[in-house]
Amino acid sequence: MKKILVALDYGDTCNSVFNQALELARSTEASLHLLRVLTPENDASLAFSPYSDKDWDTYAEQYRVAETAGLKLLEGFADKAKAAGIETELTQAMGNPGAIICQLAKTWAADLIVVGSRGRTGLSEMLLGSVSNYVVHHAPCSVFVFHSR
Repeated sequence: MKKILVALDYGDTCNSVFNQALELARSTEASLHLLRVLTPENDASLAFSPYSDKDWDTYAEQYRVAETAGLKLLEGFADKAKAAGIETELTQAMGNPGAIICQLAKTWAADLIVVGSRGRTGLSEMLLGSVSNYVVHHAPCSVFVFHSR
C-alpha cells in the first residue's frame, strides 16, 4: 500500500478519519491524497435555485467562502501530514462525493480509500444515500470505512 486517498467530509468524523489515515500512512510509508468535496447537500449556502431570493453574486460569494474554508481545512491537514514526514497532495472539487472519490482513486491509482461513515442505515440510507456505501460498491481499490461512535 503506497497511495492512500482520504475523503474528508463536513461531519464530526473529519479529524478522526484524517488521524486514522495518517497512522496507516506512517505504518506503511504510503503517501496521502486529501480530498474534500463541496456539495449543496452539506452546505446549504451552496444550493442555488433560480426561484430563490438569492442572486448570482450572492451565490458566487457564498461559494468562494465555502471553497476557502475547505481549502484551509485541507491545507491544515496537509501541513500535519508533511510534518510527520508523509508526502501529501490535496484536491477540492464540487459535485457528487461518491463519484468524485471513486474517479480520483482511479486516476491517482490509489491503493486504499479511507472514508468516514455517519452511520445511516435502513430507510435513511435509502432516501438520503450514503457516500461510504457508494464508494464501497464502486471503488477501484480497497476501502477502509471509519465508523463514528
